[in-house]
Amino acid sequence: MMSEAYKQAHTFGMDFGTSHFKFGPITSGERPDVIENRGYFTDRTSLIQQVSGPVENVIVGKDIPLYLESREDLSTRLVYPMRNGVIQKDNDRSWTVVREIARFALEAHRPPDSRFLGYYLVASLSAVSPRYMYEKLFDTLRNIDSEFGSVMAATIIPQPFSVAIAHKTPTCVVIESGHGNSQICPISRYPVRNAVVAINRGGGDGSALTAEILKDCGYGDLIHEESFVRNVKENIGLIPADLDASIQLAKNNPEKFRAVYRVPGTRIAIDLAENSWMRFLIGEYIFDPEHELFQSYFSRGLRKPGDVRFGDTLFRGMLDFGDAIVEAVERCPVELQSHLYRQILLSGGNFAWQVPAGMEDAAVSAPAKVKTLLEEKGIVDPTVTIAQNPQYSVWRGCIVYGYAVTADFSWTWEKFEGWLNLR
Repeated sequence: MMSEAYKQAHTFGMDFGTSHFKFGPITSGERPDVIENRGYFTDRTSLIQQVSGPVENVIVGKDIPLYLESREDLSTRLVYPMRNGVIQKDNDRSWTVVREIARFALEAHRPPDSRFLGYYLVASLSAVSPRYMYEKLFDTLRNIDSEFGSVMAATIIPQPFSVAIAHKTPTCVVIESGHGNSQICPISRYPVRNAVVAINRGGGDGSALTAEILKDCGYGDLIHEESFVRNVKENIGLIPADLDASIQLAKNNPEKFRAVYRVPGTRIAIDLAENSWMRFLIGEYIFDPEHELFQSYFSRGLRKPGDVRFGDTLFRGMLDFGDAIVEAVERCPVELQSHLYRQILLSGGNFAWQVPAGMEDAAVSAPAKVKTLLEEKGIVDPTVTIAQNPQYSVWRGCIVYGYAVTADFSWTWEKFEGWLNLR
Protein backbone atom coordinates (compact mmCIF):
# COMPACT_ATOMS: atom_id res chain seq x y z
CA MET A 1 0.00 0.00 0.00
CA MET A 2 1.29 3.47 -0.90
CA SER A 3 2.26 5.75 1.96
CA GLU A 4 -0.03 8.53 3.14
CA ALA A 5 2.69 11.07 2.38
CA TYR A 6 2.88 9.91 -1.25
CA LYS A 7 -0.91 10.17 -1.67
CA GLN A 8 -1.06 13.65 -0.22
CA ALA A 9 1.77 14.84 -2.47
CA HIS A 10 0.17 13.31 -5.57
CA THR A 11 -3.51 14.19 -5.23
CA PHE A 12 -5.09 15.24 -8.55
CA GLY A 13 -8.47 16.88 -9.08
CA MET A 14 -10.79 16.83 -12.12
CA ASP A 15 -14.07 18.74 -12.34
CA PHE A 16 -16.17 17.64 -15.32
CA GLY A 17 -18.29 20.76 -15.75
CA THR A 18 -20.93 21.00 -18.44
CA SER A 19 -18.94 23.70 -20.27
CA HIS A 20 -15.43 23.75 -18.80
CA PHE A 21 -13.11 21.08 -17.49
CA LYS A 22 -10.96 22.09 -14.52
CA PHE A 23 -7.95 19.99 -13.61
CA GLY A 24 -4.62 19.91 -11.87
CA PRO A 25 -2.57 18.40 -9.02
CA ILE A 26 -2.40 19.63 -5.45
CA THR A 27 0.67 21.68 -6.38
CA SER A 28 -1.47 23.92 -8.63
CA GLY A 29 -2.29 26.24 -5.75
CA GLU A 30 -5.71 27.93 -5.76
CA ARG A 31 -6.39 27.82 -9.51
CA PRO A 32 -6.50 24.76 -11.75
CA ASP A 33 -5.92 24.59 -15.45
CA VAL A 34 -9.09 25.13 -17.47
CA ILE A 35 -10.06 23.96 -20.94
CA GLU A 36 -13.46 23.69 -22.56
CA ASN A 37 -15.15 20.36 -21.94
CA ARG A 38 -15.35 19.49 -25.61
CA GLY A 39 -13.57 17.59 -28.36
CA TYR A 40 -13.28 18.10 -32.10
CA PHE A 41 -13.36 15.03 -34.36
CA THR A 42 -11.06 15.75 -37.29
CA ASP A 43 -11.64 14.77 -40.91
CA ARG A 44 -8.96 12.11 -41.34
CA THR A 45 -9.70 11.82 -45.07
CA SER A 46 -9.08 15.45 -46.00
CA LEU A 47 -6.18 16.24 -48.30
CA ILE A 48 -4.74 18.92 -46.00
CA GLN A 49 -4.54 16.44 -43.14
CA GLN A 50 -2.57 14.06 -45.33
CA VAL A 51 -0.20 16.82 -46.45
CA SER A 52 0.35 18.37 -43.01
CA GLY A 53 1.16 15.08 -41.31
CA PRO A 54 -0.53 12.82 -38.73
CA VAL A 55 -3.31 14.42 -36.68
CA GLU A 56 -5.12 13.01 -33.67
CA ASN A 57 -8.62 11.70 -34.29
CA VAL A 58 -9.97 13.87 -31.45
CA ILE A 59 -8.51 17.27 -30.60
CA VAL A 60 -8.97 18.64 -27.08
CA GLY A 61 -7.59 21.61 -25.21
CA LYS A 62 -6.73 25.12 -26.28
CA ASP A 63 -5.59 24.06 -29.78
CA ILE A 64 -9.12 23.19 -30.95
CA PRO A 65 -9.61 26.53 -32.79
CA LEU A 66 -6.59 25.71 -34.97
CA TYR A 67 -8.40 22.67 -36.39
CA LEU A 68 -11.90 24.04 -36.88
CA GLU A 69 -13.15 23.81 -40.44
CA SER A 70 -16.36 25.29 -41.84
CA ARG A 71 -19.15 26.50 -39.57
CA GLU A 72 -21.40 23.84 -41.06
CA ASP A 73 -19.12 21.12 -39.65
CA LEU A 74 -19.27 22.35 -36.06
CA SER A 75 -22.59 20.72 -35.21
CA THR A 76 -21.34 17.25 -36.15
CA ARG A 77 -17.63 17.41 -35.33
CA LEU A 78 -17.57 19.51 -32.14
CA VAL A 79 -18.83 17.41 -29.20
CA TYR A 80 -19.64 18.74 -25.73
CA PRO A 81 -19.98 15.43 -23.83
CA MET A 82 -21.56 16.76 -20.63
CA ARG A 83 -23.79 19.45 -22.04
CA ASN A 84 -26.55 18.30 -19.66
CA GLY A 85 -24.31 16.85 -16.97
CA VAL A 86 -25.33 13.30 -17.91
CA ILE A 87 -23.85 11.16 -20.71
CA GLN A 88 -25.91 8.31 -22.08
CA LYS A 89 -24.23 4.96 -21.53
CA ASP A 90 -23.95 4.13 -25.24
CA ASN A 91 -22.82 7.60 -26.40
CA ASP A 92 -19.40 6.45 -27.61
CA ARG A 93 -18.34 9.82 -29.08
CA SER A 94 -18.92 11.61 -25.78
CA TRP A 95 -17.07 8.96 -23.77
CA THR A 96 -14.21 9.19 -26.26
CA VAL A 97 -13.96 12.93 -25.58
CA VAL A 98 -14.02 12.28 -21.81
CA ARG A 99 -11.12 9.88 -22.20
CA GLU A 100 -9.12 12.33 -24.29
CA ILE A 101 -9.52 15.29 -21.97
CA ALA A 102 -8.69 13.14 -18.93
CA ARG A 103 -5.60 11.79 -20.68
CA PHE A 104 -4.64 15.31 -21.77
CA ALA A 105 -4.94 16.58 -18.19
CA LEU A 106 -2.86 13.80 -16.67
CA GLU A 107 -0.13 13.96 -19.30
CA ALA A 108 0.06 17.76 -18.96
CA HIS A 109 1.01 17.30 -15.31
CA ARG A 110 3.12 14.17 -15.40
CA PRO A 111 6.01 14.73 -12.97
CA PRO A 112 9.51 14.18 -14.41
CA ASP A 113 10.42 12.34 -11.21
CA SER A 114 11.15 8.67 -11.94
CA ARG A 115 9.63 7.82 -8.56
CA PHE A 116 6.20 8.88 -9.77
CA LEU A 117 3.87 5.87 -9.62
CA GLY A 118 0.57 7.50 -10.50
CA TYR A 119 -1.88 10.01 -9.06
CA TYR A 120 -4.61 9.60 -6.48
CA LEU A 121 -7.31 11.12 -8.66
CA VAL A 122 -10.52 12.72 -7.41
CA ALA A 123 -13.09 13.35 -10.16
CA SER A 124 -16.30 15.29 -9.64
CA LEU A 125 -19.55 14.70 -11.53
CA SER A 126 -23.08 16.06 -11.39
CA ALA A 127 -25.04 15.15 -8.26
CA VAL A 128 -27.59 13.39 -10.48
CA SER A 129 -25.08 11.22 -12.35
CA PRO A 130 -26.36 7.63 -12.51
CA ARG A 131 -24.27 4.69 -11.33
CA TYR A 132 -23.25 3.71 -14.86
CA MET A 133 -21.42 7.05 -15.25
CA TYR A 134 -19.29 6.20 -12.23
CA GLU A 135 -18.60 2.78 -13.72
CA LYS A 136 -17.77 4.18 -17.17
CA LEU A 137 -15.47 6.87 -15.75
CA PHE A 138 -13.62 4.35 -13.58
CA ASP A 139 -13.19 2.13 -16.66
CA THR A 140 -11.94 5.12 -18.66
CA LEU A 141 -9.36 6.00 -16.00
CA ARG A 142 -8.27 2.38 -15.73
CA ASN A 143 -7.78 2.31 -19.50
CA ILE A 144 -5.67 5.48 -19.37
CA ASP A 145 -3.56 4.07 -16.55
CA SER A 146 -2.94 0.81 -18.39
CA GLU A 147 -1.44 2.83 -21.26
CA PHE A 148 0.32 5.64 -19.41
CA GLY A 149 0.68 4.52 -15.79
CA SER A 150 -0.73 7.81 -14.52
CA VAL A 151 -3.54 6.86 -12.09
CA MET A 152 -2.89 4.65 -9.10
CA ALA A 153 -6.32 5.02 -7.51
CA ALA A 154 -9.42 7.10 -8.12
CA THR A 155 -12.60 8.25 -6.45
CA ILE A 156 -15.64 10.20 -7.66
CA ILE A 157 -17.68 12.71 -5.66
CA PRO A 158 -20.79 14.81 -6.46
CA GLN A 159 -20.02 18.42 -7.41
CA PRO A 160 -22.16 20.06 -4.68
CA PHE A 161 -20.51 17.90 -2.02
CA SER A 162 -17.13 18.96 -3.34
CA VAL A 163 -18.13 22.63 -2.93
CA ALA A 164 -19.23 22.02 0.67
CA ILE A 165 -15.91 20.31 1.39
CA ALA A 166 -13.93 23.18 -0.09
CA HIS A 167 -15.75 25.66 2.17
CA LYS A 168 -15.90 23.41 5.23
CA THR A 169 -19.67 23.77 5.57
CA PRO A 170 -21.06 20.33 6.48
CA THR A 171 -24.66 21.60 6.71
CA CYS A 172 -25.79 23.78 3.82
CA VAL A 173 -27.58 24.01 0.50
CA VAL A 174 -25.25 24.10 -2.49
CA ILE A 175 -26.55 25.45 -5.78
CA GLU A 176 -24.08 24.41 -8.45
CA SER A 177 -24.97 26.06 -11.74
CA GLY A 178 -22.93 25.59 -14.88
CA HIS A 179 -23.45 25.79 -18.60
CA GLY A 180 -25.87 22.90 -19.04
CA ASN A 181 -27.88 22.61 -15.84
CA SER A 182 -28.19 23.56 -12.19
CA GLN A 183 -28.23 21.32 -9.12
CA ILE A 184 -29.83 22.30 -5.82
CA CYS A 185 -28.42 19.94 -3.22
CA PRO A 186 -29.06 20.04 0.55
CA ILE A 187 -26.09 18.69 2.47
CA SER A 188 -26.13 17.34 6.02
CA ARG A 189 -22.68 15.80 6.41
CA TYR A 190 -23.31 14.21 2.99
CA PRO A 191 -25.64 15.05 0.08
CA VAL A 192 -29.29 14.33 0.86
CA ARG A 193 -29.76 12.50 -2.44
CA ASN A 194 -33.55 12.24 -2.37
CA ALA A 195 -33.77 16.00 -1.81
CA VAL A 196 -31.73 17.07 -4.85
CA VAL A 197 -33.65 19.25 -7.31
CA ALA A 198 -32.22 19.33 -10.83
CA ILE A 199 -32.92 22.27 -13.13
CA ASN A 200 -32.74 21.92 -16.90
CA ARG A 201 -31.40 25.45 -17.17
CA GLY A 202 -27.94 26.94 -16.97
CA GLY A 203 -25.52 29.25 -18.70
CA GLY A 204 -26.31 27.69 -22.06
CA ASP A 205 -29.88 28.96 -21.84
CA GLY A 206 -28.58 32.45 -21.17
CA SER A 207 -26.41 32.05 -24.25
CA ALA A 208 -29.42 30.95 -26.31
CA LEU A 209 -31.33 34.06 -25.29
CA THR A 210 -28.26 36.18 -26.01
CA ALA A 211 -28.20 34.75 -29.53
CA GLU A 212 -31.83 35.80 -30.04
CA ILE A 213 -31.05 39.30 -28.76
CA LEU A 214 -28.06 39.56 -31.11
CA LYS A 215 -30.25 38.45 -34.00
CA ASP A 216 -32.84 41.10 -33.14
CA CYS A 217 -30.08 43.73 -33.05
CA GLY A 218 -28.65 42.87 -36.46
CA TYR A 219 -25.86 40.43 -35.57
CA GLY A 220 -27.54 37.24 -36.73
CA ASP A 221 -24.56 36.21 -38.88
CA LEU A 222 -22.44 35.73 -35.72
CA ILE A 223 -24.73 33.66 -33.53
CA HIS A 224 -23.78 30.21 -34.84
CA GLU A 225 -20.51 30.07 -32.89
CA GLU A 226 -21.33 28.99 -29.36
CA SER A 227 -18.13 30.21 -27.72
CA PHE A 228 -18.56 33.68 -29.27
CA VAL A 229 -22.13 34.03 -28.04
CA ARG A 230 -21.08 32.90 -24.56
CA ASN A 231 -18.38 35.58 -24.44
CA VAL A 232 -20.93 38.23 -25.43
CA LYS A 233 -23.31 37.02 -22.71
CA GLU A 234 -20.60 37.13 -20.05
CA ASN A 235 -19.53 40.63 -21.05
CA ILE A 236 -22.90 42.37 -21.43
CA GLY A 237 -25.40 40.36 -19.37
CA LEU A 238 -26.68 41.82 -16.09
CA ILE A 239 -28.92 40.47 -13.30
CA PRO A 240 -31.73 42.96 -12.63
CA ALA A 241 -32.76 43.83 -9.09
CA ASP A 242 -36.32 44.00 -10.45
CA LEU A 243 -36.71 43.31 -14.15
CA ASP A 244 -39.43 45.85 -14.95
CA ALA A 245 -37.81 48.62 -12.93
CA SER A 246 -34.33 47.90 -14.27
CA ILE A 247 -35.55 47.92 -17.88
CA GLN A 248 -37.27 51.26 -17.33
CA LEU A 249 -34.09 52.74 -15.83
CA ALA A 250 -32.08 51.52 -18.83
CA LYS A 251 -34.57 52.96 -21.31
CA ASN A 252 -34.50 56.31 -19.51
CA ASN A 253 -30.68 56.33 -19.38
CA PRO A 254 -29.55 54.59 -22.61
CA GLU A 255 -25.94 55.83 -22.53
CA LYS A 256 -25.39 54.84 -18.90
CA PHE A 257 -26.48 51.26 -19.57
CA ARG A 258 -25.15 50.97 -23.13
CA ALA A 259 -23.90 47.44 -23.91
CA VAL A 260 -20.77 47.30 -26.07
CA TYR A 261 -18.45 44.34 -26.58
CA ARG A 262 -15.39 44.28 -28.83
CA VAL A 263 -13.91 40.90 -29.71
CA PRO A 264 -10.18 41.01 -28.91
CA GLY A 265 -7.91 40.64 -31.94
CA THR A 266 -10.70 41.19 -34.47
CA ARG A 267 -12.69 44.01 -36.05
CA ILE A 268 -15.92 42.66 -34.60
CA ALA A 269 -17.80 44.97 -32.23
CA ILE A 270 -21.22 44.39 -30.69
CA ASP A 271 -23.24 47.49 -29.76
CA LEU A 272 -26.83 47.09 -28.59
CA ALA A 273 -27.29 50.89 -28.60
CA GLU A 274 -30.92 51.81 -27.82
CA ASN A 275 -31.68 48.11 -27.20
CA SER A 276 -29.20 47.88 -24.33
CA TRP A 277 -32.07 47.39 -21.88
CA MET A 278 -32.18 43.83 -23.24
CA ARG A 279 -28.99 43.01 -21.33
CA PHE A 280 -31.16 42.63 -18.19
CA LEU A 281 -33.18 39.89 -19.87
CA ILE A 282 -30.10 37.66 -19.99
CA GLY A 283 -29.54 37.57 -16.24
CA GLU A 284 -33.24 37.35 -15.33
CA TYR A 285 -33.74 34.38 -17.66
CA ILE A 286 -31.22 32.31 -15.71
CA PHE A 287 -32.85 32.93 -12.33
CA ASP A 288 -36.54 33.26 -13.24
CA PRO A 289 -37.73 32.56 -16.82
CA GLU A 290 -41.44 33.08 -16.08
CA HIS A 291 -41.64 36.80 -16.92
CA GLU A 292 -44.08 37.57 -19.75
CA LEU A 293 -41.33 39.27 -21.80
CA PHE A 294 -39.80 35.85 -22.50
CA GLN A 295 -43.00 34.56 -24.07
CA SER A 296 -42.36 36.53 -27.25
CA TYR A 297 -38.99 34.81 -27.62
CA PHE A 298 -40.58 31.39 -27.08
CA SER A 299 -43.20 32.14 -29.72
CA ARG A 300 -40.43 33.10 -32.19
CA GLY A 301 -38.46 29.90 -31.74
CA LEU A 302 -36.34 30.17 -28.58
CA ARG A 303 -36.30 26.74 -27.00
CA LYS A 304 -38.31 26.89 -23.81
CA PRO A 305 -36.54 25.07 -20.96
CA GLY A 306 -38.77 22.05 -20.55
CA ASP A 307 -38.93 19.25 -18.04
CA VAL A 308 -36.74 16.42 -19.27
CA ARG A 309 -35.82 13.06 -17.79
CA PHE A 310 -32.26 11.73 -17.83
CA GLY A 311 -32.18 8.24 -16.38
CA ASP A 312 -34.13 8.33 -13.11
CA THR A 313 -33.83 12.10 -12.66
CA LEU A 314 -36.40 14.66 -13.78
CA PHE A 315 -34.78 17.99 -14.69
CA ARG A 316 -37.23 20.84 -14.21
CA GLY A 317 -37.27 23.53 -16.87
CA MET A 318 -39.14 26.66 -15.78
CA LEU A 319 -38.81 26.42 -11.99
CA ASP A 320 -37.20 29.59 -10.64
CA PHE A 321 -34.25 29.26 -8.27
CA GLY A 322 -36.27 30.42 -5.26
CA ASP A 323 -38.94 27.75 -5.70
CA ALA A 324 -36.26 25.15 -6.44
CA ILE A 325 -34.39 25.85 -3.19
CA VAL A 326 -37.62 25.76 -1.16
CA GLU A 327 -38.63 22.46 -2.76
CA ALA A 328 -35.22 20.89 -2.03
CA VAL A 329 -35.13 22.10 1.58
CA GLU A 330 -38.69 20.97 2.29
CA ARG A 331 -37.78 17.42 1.31
CA CYS A 332 -35.50 17.41 4.38
CA PRO A 333 -36.51 16.93 8.05
CA VAL A 334 -38.30 19.97 9.49
CA GLU A 335 -35.76 20.50 12.27
CA LEU A 336 -32.96 20.68 9.66
CA GLN A 337 -34.66 23.20 7.36
CA SER A 338 -33.89 26.41 9.28
CA HIS A 339 -30.20 25.44 9.40
CA LEU A 340 -30.15 24.92 5.64
CA TYR A 341 -31.65 28.35 4.90
CA ARG A 342 -28.83 29.89 6.95
CA GLN A 343 -26.14 28.38 4.74
CA ILE A 344 -26.97 28.69 1.03
CA LEU A 345 -23.84 28.54 -1.08
CA LEU A 346 -23.75 29.43 -4.78
CA SER A 347 -21.11 27.83 -6.97
CA GLY A 348 -20.34 27.53 -10.67
CA GLY A 349 -19.53 29.84 -13.53
CA ASN A 350 -23.20 30.67 -14.00
CA PHE A 351 -23.10 32.72 -10.78
CA ALA A 352 -20.01 34.77 -11.66
CA TRP A 353 -22.01 37.88 -12.66
CA GLN A 354 -20.54 41.34 -12.17
CA VAL A 355 -22.25 44.60 -11.20
CA PRO A 356 -20.54 47.38 -13.19
CA ALA A 357 -19.69 50.53 -11.29
CA GLY A 358 -22.50 53.06 -11.46
CA MET A 359 -25.21 50.46 -12.18
CA GLU A 360 -25.90 49.43 -8.58
CA ASP A 361 -29.37 50.99 -8.75
CA ALA A 362 -30.47 48.44 -11.36
CA ALA A 363 -28.12 45.42 -11.32
CA VAL A 364 -27.39 43.00 -8.47
CA SER A 365 -25.11 40.07 -7.69
CA ALA A 366 -26.25 36.44 -7.85
CA PRO A 367 -26.52 36.08 -4.03
CA ALA A 368 -28.67 39.20 -3.81
CA LYS A 369 -30.98 37.90 -6.55
CA VAL A 370 -31.40 34.49 -4.91
CA LYS A 371 -32.04 36.13 -1.54
CA THR A 372 -34.80 38.25 -3.10
CA LEU A 373 -36.40 35.20 -4.75
CA LEU A 374 -36.44 33.35 -1.42
CA GLU A 375 -37.89 36.30 0.48
CA GLU A 376 -40.68 36.49 -2.10
CA LYS A 377 -41.51 32.89 -1.12
CA GLY A 378 -41.78 33.83 2.57
CA ILE A 379 -38.32 32.73 3.73
CA VAL A 380 -37.23 35.20 6.41
CA ASP A 381 -33.69 36.52 6.23
CA PRO A 382 -31.97 33.66 4.36
CA THR A 383 -28.17 33.75 4.19
CA VAL A 384 -26.91 33.43 0.62
CA THR A 385 -23.20 33.61 -0.21
CA ILE A 386 -21.14 32.87 -3.27
CA ALA A 387 -18.21 30.49 -3.25
CA GLN A 388 -14.76 31.96 -3.34
CA ASN A 389 -13.67 31.60 -6.98
CA PRO A 390 -17.02 30.01 -7.93
CA GLN A 391 -15.66 28.55 -11.17
CA TYR A 392 -13.00 26.60 -9.27
CA SER A 393 -14.65 25.64 -5.98
CA VAL A 394 -15.54 22.13 -7.15
CA TRP A 395 -11.95 21.43 -8.19
CA ARG A 396 -10.67 22.83 -4.89
CA GLY A 397 -13.00 20.49 -3.00
CA CYS A 398 -11.61 17.55 -4.98
CA ILE A 399 -8.11 18.42 -3.79
CA VAL A 400 -9.17 18.82 -0.15
CA TYR A 401 -11.08 15.53 -0.26
CA GLY A 402 -8.22 13.65 -1.87
CA TYR A 403 -5.73 14.99 0.65
CA ALA A 404 -7.93 14.11 3.63
CA VAL A 405 -9.27 10.64 2.75
CA THR A 406 -6.75 8.04 3.82
CA ALA A 407 -5.24 5.72 1.23
CA ASP A 408 -6.60 2.62 2.99
CA PHE A 409 -10.24 3.75 2.67
CA SER A 410 -11.43 1.43 -0.12
CA TRP A 411 -14.26 2.24 -2.52
CA THR A 412 -17.71 0.97 -1.59
CA TRP A 413 -20.59 0.89 -4.07
CA GLU A 414 -23.07 1.00 -1.19
CA LYS A 415 -21.98 4.50 -0.15
CA PHE A 416 -20.19 5.65 -3.33
CA GLU A 417 -17.07 6.71 -1.44
CA GLY A 418 -13.46 5.68 -0.94
CA TRP A 419 -10.52 4.93 -3.25
CA LEU A 420 -10.85 2.42 -6.10
CA ASN A 421 -7.48 0.85 -6.85
CA LEU A 422 -7.17 0.78 -10.66
CA ARG A 423 -4.35 -1.78 -10.82
